Amino acid sequence: MSGRLRRAFAVMATAVAALSLLTACGSGGGSDQTIRFALDWTPNTNHAGLYVALQRGYFADAGLDVQVLPYNNTSVDTMIDAGNAEFGISTHNSSTFARASGAQVKSVLAPLQHWATGIGVRADRADLASPKDLDGKTYAGFGDPGEREALQQVIRNDGGRGDFTSVVLGSSAYEAVYSGKADFTVSYLAWEGIEAEHHGTPMRYFRYTDFGFPDSYAIVIDANEGWLAQNPDRAAKFVQALQRGYQFAADNPDAAAQDLITANPGAFTDEKLVFESQRMLAEQFMKDAQGTVGTQTVEQWSANSGFLYRSGLLTGPDGKPLTTEPDWSTYFTDEYLADR
Repeated sequence: MSGRLRRAFAVMATAVAALSLLTACGSGGGSDQTIRFALDWTPNTNHAGLYVALQRGYFADAGLDVQVLPYNNTSVDTMIDAGNAEFGISTHNSSTFARASGAQVKSVLAPLQHWATGIGVRADRADLASPKDLDGKTYAGFGDPGEREALQQVIRNDGGRGDFTSVVLGSSAYEAVYSGKADFTVSYLAWEGIEAEHHGTPMRYFRYTDFGFPDSYAIVIDANEGWLAQNPDRAAKFVQALQRGYQFAADNPDAAAQDLITANPGAFTDEKLVFESQRMLAEQFMKDAQGTVGTQTVEQWSANSGFLYRSGLLTGPDGKPLTTEPDWSTYFTDEYLADR
């Protein structure tokens, strides 16, 4: 997903750019260096914890100046690796591809513990009862690395061949399925899934893990590894303030949705969708088994990123396929999280 974090927001670009430069200034002296945080898309509920931390002064409480960099066409991991941002929102897959290729990125927090996307078909397509029925059909996709291979594996796990036609349509993929021009896509359950209901085009979804595919952290917070080594105290303060924001969003979804709306006036034409989306994320995706937001495990990294490796999709700094499976414990860290 952005992997897959594409949303059809009706947002004026100039307004988003201005709003996204929102800063939280530290009280009592602050710090001598701004921490830059890169967005992966225009503001949405995946970012709720960030805006909670800004609106409620969690960064300021930690004495941090935080600048939110507006979305642009450069990938977040590329920006972080180049030193143009200290932190940013990525995905499990994108983080894996970037680090494997030599980027100085490491995941420091997982706001969503599980896949937050599903394989979507129109609810009235009785002929598409399970993934194996997608053989021979047309997939409206996004061109993300690994997306086709993951879909093929899900279909094969259900007894199919994994044989389908792909067309890369970006955010137009959803309309292609709604209109019947394509048979299936991958939708973000807590946004496009709800949005489709609101627009009168209900969908059904096949979830990856229901068909034996490994779970994934839908989004992760990546950081520049060199910066972390040079600024361990500030890194911990930032990550813990951000974790506090996401924990609040998981425990108080309506208040978090309102914080997101307040921080981005005019960005959301359907504010009811924002509340429903945040409630779904809080209920199904944000907390680990102990009710904590942000944690990561080597088992989950090994399962999902290991699939990418075993599929021959990961390349090293030389551009050649990796021949040795990485040590996945080096791809993430929980060391900056608050003590539980």
